Amino acid sequence: MKPALKLPVILGAAVVLAGSALLLGKPSETEAPPAKPVAPAPPAPVAVIPSAPAPAPATAQSGAPVIQIAILLDTSGSMDGLLDQARTQLWNIVNRFSKAKREGVAPRLELALYAFGYSEEGAGQNEIRQLMPFTTDLDSISERLFALRTSGGSEHCGEVILEATRKLAWSTNPDAMRLIFIAGNESFEQGPVDFRDAIHTARRHGITVNTIHCGDYETGISDHWKEGATLADGSYMNIDQNLKVVELAAPQDEEIARLGAELNKTYVVYGGTAGMQSQMRQAAQDKASRGVSMSNMVARSMAKSSGNYSNESWDLVDAVKKNKVDLGAVKDADLPEPMRKLDAEGRKAWLAAREQERAELQRRIQELSKARQEFLIAERKKQPTPEQETLDGVIGQVVTREAAKRKFTLE
Repeated sequence: MKPALKLPVILGAAVVLAGSALLLGKPSETEAPPAKPVAPAPPAPVAVIPSAPAPAPATAQSGAPVIQIAILLDTSGSMDGLLDQARTQLWNIVNRFSKAKREGVAPRLELALYAFGYSEEGAGQNEIRQLMPFTTDLDSISERLFALRTSGGSEHCGEVILEATRKLAWSTNPDAMRLIFIAGNESFEQGPVDFRDAIHTARRHGITVNTIHCGDYETGISDHWKEGATLADGSYMNIDQNLKVVELAAPQDEEIARLGAELNKTYVVYGGTAGMQSQMRQAAQDKASRGVSMSNMVARSMAKSSGNYSNESWDLVDAVKKNKVDLGAVKDADLPEPMRKLDAEGRKAWLAAREQERAELQRRIQELSKARQEFLIAERKKQPTPEQETLDGVIGQVVTREAAKRKFTLE
């Protein structure tokens, strides 16, 4: 196991925490308020993904705290290990927010995904591609990650930061947490856009940029990854993108994975073909996670038991629960067969039964997850693993610190 990562502390206007992680703060009082966001262009479908339409950006404002995270991944030829970590650790990252609260209110978590150094179909001339605008549809984020392949190209860090700043629908709520995480291994200075100008623009929008150098810590400093984080009042860390984390098995794993699959039976599709495609995506991402490892499927099942996993765009249970759909206004043809023969009250009762089934499954998963976590903590003391040097690990280090700074509690 490598020695502990260095966490430089910069005194003055910025505190550089060292990381690639997840939480941001308010814009500086001396800076202009967030500019009105530019509406994002819808992403073209990834070439190896079925042609189901991508979800629309999540733009609704509500009373809940908002956490927006844009993940910018270098997909040039040497980054296979980084993509593997992103695919396998997505659900661990989401689970870090499963019980986050501010003043007793759970936040709305929105993710966006960019690829740079991307020379495949759908990229612009600058080899940058928006794979996903801000969304709460975690299955679609997972689908895009599993479809990504390294493809060579030029890694323009400043340009992708500027594009994400200008084209994503960033919240205008002054209390929202707006974060960019950029990971790669080449010089931060490449490309026609000076990263210093791009970061200045991001800060004026109230966005904190965190940098993750995939490689040696000192090389990341000489290649300006640390300077970028310092200018952004963000975090700088390095990871070994090719590190394979030893996954510890727990006695609860099989049951959590089984219950996670059972959850799918409580989803009630509406909306015709688009809804059915989303349901198939859910099953496909279960299969993809299970194909990676049992631990990955367990992490996905745990995420599915949390409030961050919501599918109101195609699932009637979530849609009615969140007042997104008037059940009485849904056409018979858009309802599943068992509901078509029922009157209004019967439909409500049938849907309520599915909601109750789901709540019970989620409760059981959460109970098992707590016991699993206690087991793993004890086991890791016996055989520590270098997980802090992976994408999820460095994010976790920053999340803990930033949560305390931003008055979030993480159970």
